[in-house]
Amino acid sequence: MGLVKERAEARAQRLTTGIETWVDREAAGCEFKDERLGRRFCKLLAQIGSDMGQSIPLVCQDWANTKAAYRFFSNERVNEADILCGHFEATRGRVTATKGPILVLHDTTEFSFKREKPDLIGFTRKTAGRTQCGILMHSSLAVTTEGLPLGLAAIKLGRARSSRGRRR
Repeated sequence: MGLVKERAEARAQRLTTGIETWVDREAAGCEFKDERLGRRFCKLLAQIGSDMGQSIPLVCQDWANTKAAYRFFSNERVNEADILCGHFEATRGRVTATKGPILVLHDTTEFSFKREKPDLIGFTRKTAGRTQCGILMHSSLAVTTEGLPLGLAAIKLGRARSSRGRRR
């Protein structure tokens, strides 16, 4: 809880000086189990946001920051809900503040990976006699009728089907 209070105080100070950033708005609703994780997340979000679409090593710029990013994402005390809760809250605020109808667009994306042990990830399909493994992500994006994106309303990540046809 110390991080939430610390972040709220820092945000209040930036608001009075007019220096609130998009990182502050998107991370305001996040509550990590450890305040160091919250600080690392804000730093990562700023780094990744500074050069959208680039790889983690490129946006982190050096080996120490890159290694810290990978440690953060593989930390057992961090999950999708921890990372996304602030964005979902910010999206809810933008939706509430928008007049008129809101559209919620849905999409399922398949992330394919090459692995020696595909059973550990899950199978997506067979193509050209080759079995592909990967992860499925279903997302819901809130947009105005003019096409202005307001943010993600939901995300569900899941394994694809196993080699035996069961969902994992």
